[in-house]
Amino acid sequence: MEFVKPGLNVLIVWGSSAPGERLQSVVEEAKKLVGDNGLVAVENVDRLAIGAHPASHFDLVLSGLVQPGGLSHSNDTFVEILRVLKPNGLLVVREPTGTATGLRTPEKLSSTLKISGFTSLSQIPQSDAEEGASVVQFKCQKPNFEVGSSAALSLPKPADSVAAVWKIDDVEDDTVDLIDSDQLLDEEDLKKPDAASLKVCGTTGVRKACKNCSCGLAEELAAEGGKKEETTTKTSSCGSCYLGDAFRCASCPYLGMPAFKPGEKVQLANV
Repeated sequence: MEFVKPGLNVLIVWGSSAPGERLQSVVEEAKKLVGDNGLVAVENVDRLAIGAHPASHFDLVLSGLVQPGGLSHSNDTFVEILRVLKPNGLLVVREPTGTATGLRTPEKLSSTLKISGFTSLSQIPQSDAEEGASVVQFKCQKPNFEVGSSAALSLPKPADSVAAVWKIDDVEDDTVDLIDSDQLLDEEDLKKPDAASLKVCGTTGVRKACKNCSCGLAEELAAEGGKKEETTTKTSSCGSCYLGDAFRCASCPYLGMPAFKPGEKVQLANV
């Protein structure tokens, strides 16, 4: 009863196994503590959800504190208690724990309270036992807001923030030094490169002809080196290279090229 103060609205949740005389004694003691300006309501845990208690009505909920008699709380019970509590309202819950069937560990009870929405959990040590099980007691609070509540956020408009970043107030000031774009290029950058030096092989990426060169680079390199171009007629095992892709084998060097006359030198037109 240390949490019961004058003027508070208190809800006492009890289980069916709690003795009636003990329950009546707890309720009378709570009424004396809250005084005439307070309220004490009593509800069985099995009828809590249908008790029609208004939301955010109680300052304090005492659940399972009527001894002896263990009271195990379901997740729905904690959710309903959270609903009837005022923001920042206090819950003091007492529950037997252990390894027996239907009981949970203190860590599991703490996790269930957090998942249900309670905050500021603290455990109050309990040394007594009920029916061979140790008893644990937690104190926790409802957050200082209601479910579904909203608050307006004051954020700068995107257009204003972007404009502020790129705004230059003294752009017309003579003291602002602007870089001349022509000074970014030197004489070497303005020289026009030799077109011949720009031609490279599409396969090798350098000015070196690949094995099956058909773009004319091999002939140019041979001419530059003073070598006489060797003209050979490429053939494959089928001998149908000049007829077109429909007649060429898979290893044909002319795949993808148009048909041509036998012995004719194949050249690509300049685009």
